[in-house]
Amino acid sequence: MFGAKKKKLSLDDVMAKLRPDLTREALGVGPDFPGVAPNPLLSGAARKRNAELRAGELALGVLVDWREVSSDGSPRVVLMLDVETAEGITFRGIADEDLTITELTRLAAGQTMPVRYRPAVLDHYVALARDADPARVQQLSEEIARRTQA
Repeated sequence: MFGAKKKKLSLDDVMAKLRPDLTREALGVGPDFPGVAPNPLLSGAARKRNAELRAGELALGVLVDWREVSSDGSPRVVLMLDVETAEGITFRGIADEDLTITELTRLAAGQTMPVRYRPAVLDHYVALARDADPARVQQLSEEIARRTQA
């Protein structure tokens, strides 16, 4: 009581208590991962990151798992993907996406999806490449298959 100091909790500590399924350990990423924003629309850094990801490099991600973050309007989910780039770099990617109910019901582990990432940053964040040219995605898939066979 007297002289006792309250320990201040960081945002990461609070998030870990509220959503232990969204911690770095639960998502399978390292300490470089900045974390899942409680509301990316209110975070300037998250908005900037999402804009950079939309213009990022194309890669392929295999869906490992997903967690629903909220369902206000359209469901917001965190997708965990094992990502492989055209250069042969592999990493665990995390995509924070708003999906439609139809897209959510079609999610299946092992599903391959085109994603975009930021090669200069490599902080585990990726975004679904919904605008990707199907011919370019097929070409990337063939490049990765050739490299893994060799």
